[in-house]
Parts: sequence; C-alpha cells; structure tokens
Amino acid sequence: MAMGHSVDPARWQSVFEDLMAKVAGRFTRVEPRRRARAFVLGLLADLPRKNCWTIAEHAGDASPAGMQHLLSRASWDADQVRDDIRDFVVDHLRDEDAVLVVDETGDLKKGTASVGVQRQYTGTAGRIENSQVAVYLVYSAPAGHAAIDRRLYVPRSWTQDPDRCRAAGIPDGLKFATKPALATEMIAQALDTGVSAAWVTGDEVYGGDPHLSAELERRQIGYVLAVSRKRPIATRAGVFRAGVLAHGLPKRAWQRLSAGAGAKGHRFYDWAQVDIDSPPGRPGHRWLLVRRNRRTGELAFYRCYSPRPIPLTTLVKVAGRRWTVEETFQATKGLAGLDEHQVRRWTSWHRWTTLAMLAHAFLAVTAAIERATNIAAAELSPLTCNEIRRLFAAFFAQPVRDLAHWLRWSVWRRRHQARARTGHYQRQAAQQP
Repeated sequence: MAMGHSVDPARWQSVFEDLMAKVAGRFTRVEPRRRARAFVLGLLADLPRKNCWTIAEHAGDASPAGMQHLLSRASWDADQVRDDIRDFVVDHLRDEDAVLVVDETGDLKKGTASVGVQRQYTGTAGRIENSQVAVYLVYSAPAGHAAIDRRLYVPRSWTQDPDRCRAAGIPDGLKFATKPALATEMIAQALDTGVSAAWVTGDEVYGGDPHLSAELERRQIGYVLAVSRKRPIATRAGVFRAGVLAHGLPKRAWQRLSAGAGAKGHRFYDWAQVDIDSPPGRPGHRWLLVRRNRRTGELAFYRCYSPRPIPLTTLVKVAGRRWTVEETFQATKGLAGLDEHQVRRWTSWHRWTTLAMLAHAFLAVTAAIERATNIAAAELSPLTCNEIRRLFAAFFAQPVRDLAHWLRWSVWRRRHQARARTGHYQRQAAQQP
C-alpha cells in the first residue's frame, strides 16, 4: 500500500495480471502474447498520442514493426479476446438488473481507404463527415460500466463494391447490416452466452427499429428505447403521435424524478407515463415514457416494454442509464486510445478496438473494486477510471530507457518521414502533365 494513501497499487497490478492471464490462451505464440501485454500498457500509459509508433517506442522496441505485426498478421482471434473481456466485465460488475446500452460512435478519417469509411453522420462531430462508425454494446450496472462488444458499420457503398472490400480485408460474403441489426446481433449473442441483464436501452436509431424491439420482447427482456416525437403511439383512445400525447397530459401526470447522479448533482426532470395498447398475441406491458426538461421544457420520448408491471421510477432509472454509454466512449477514447488508431484494414481495426476495450475494462473493474473495498475519506472523491489510469501509468507503465533508445527512435522517425516525403514528391511529379 502506498505510504499515506488508501490505494493499493499491488491490487491493481494483480487485477491487470489476472486479466492478461485470462486472454493469454488466445495467442498461439509467446511473442504476440508478450507484445499484446506491452501494447495494452502503452494504451494505459501517459502518451500524448497512441499509435504503433509511440506504443512501440514506449515498449522499448527498435521500430513499430512488431506492434504492426500484432495488429495485422500475428495469429490470434480478436473475437475470442472480446469474449474474455465480456466475461471479465460481467463477472466483476454482475447485477441482475443490469442494463445493456447500445450506441454508435464515429472516428473522423481522411481519405477513402480505411475500412468502412465514407461521408456519413457521426455524433462525434455532430454533422456529416468522412468517418468510420461502429456500434458498441455496454454492460451498465451500479458498480460500473464497460463495453463488451463492438461491430464496425460497413456502409452499403462498401458491401456493393467487392473489390474495395477485398482490398480492406473484409471477409467474403459480408452483407450490409443496419446499425439496429448490428445491435440486435450483439445483444442476442450476449444473452445467449449467459450475460444476465434485465433491460436494454438506446437512442432513436434503435428505438425506431421494429426488429430489435420484437427480438427483446420474444426474449422477455425489458427495454426503454428513445423514439421521435412523430412516432405513432396506439392508445385506448386511438393512435396519436408521441408529441401530441405529451401535450395533452394533465399537470398531475408529471412527476419530478432523478435520472441518476451527475457530476454536478442529480439529473432532475419531469416525467410522465402513458399506457400503450399491446398488439394482439403479444403479452407484456408497454408504455410511452415522456421526459420534460424543467428549465427549457424540451421533451424526449421513450417506448418501453416489460414482461411484468413496473413503476415509473424503474423506467426513469433505466432511461438514465443510457448516458453511461457516452461516459464509456469518453473514457475509452480519452484513457485507452480507442479513436487514435491509424489502421486501415478489417483485422487491424478489430484488434486495436478490442485491445482498447480490454484496457478500459481493466480500469472500470479496478474502479469498482476500489469503491467496494475502500471507503474514501469525506474530503476525497472516490477513485475514478481517470485517476486510476494516471496512477497505474506512474506505478507500472513508466518505461525505463536510456538516452540512446530515444535517440535511435528520433533517427528512425526522421528517416521514415524523409522517405515518405520523397515518395509523395515523386508521385506528384509523375502525375504532372
């Protein structure tokens, strides 16, 4: 235990080694297994930019070739490691009322060669940009939350171009799938492997898809899915748009409830619940949940289902958990380099993403263990993923290198940059008339 502090770095190291031991069997040779460990330590290190160059330099390699080999040609299955991450997260954060949260995030890209890239809307930029988009599944429980699966969204412009897919290493026969279809696939796989979750939540992209909600109802999994104000809602009085129903609610229908604790206190909104008629032959209970901002009056709408009657407070609690996916994206990008990859091909993208998820899973589980075993002093906030990453990097991810190592890397970078610059100028000259 660090002198004068309540943290126990040895326990953190034990959690890290347990996680790396869990995935060790997925690597057929000792070299990629050791390199994967160094790669994850690099993702957790305090590097200004995380890519194969900086991670290799941090690990003490003479060049990035080994790290690039790990992501592209080494023999290991990223989906098997993903399965281990899922088991690790669920084992440590397990809760019978856990919520599975689905959402997509984008990485801005230049050029057209990176797998799945095209001009498309991404919430990262809040507009249409040249980007890659992927759908993630987050396991959210009171103890913590972390991503347990991912699917790269491959636009139709790619799946209709077999040569382009082949050049990016996309498996033969991959068919176009919408984002809700990818989410449905991940949720079904998680539930089939024994993940215990009582609810699913997501934004309007997923709330507007009938196949996702039908699959959840078939499995009797509750959901709170955002929908548009124009969504037709069937009630005993007839079919009305969600926005029309909300404006017709009496004052007594609204309750002031918290959607969960935020950085600056509880997130209080006004909430109302409207019964929805169930389609013939489909048992269960359905509601329209309406959220009203107490300051601006802005409305948000959720279509809800549960196999049994539940109170409004439960629906509000589930709706509030959707924000944990945003926190997961922020942490996985900011602390584990999820969006800093400079890879172009299918296999490399999945391997980088999986290792970034592994790094964040370690932080999320360690933070949960700390909150469960250590009661912070009244004047201290509990240890967060951010603070644990900072301390872990200082204790265990600091490289011990001599001056010659840094000088060799300076020479390597400058030589590589000079060659790239010469190549660019030669191609430009060859294209001139």
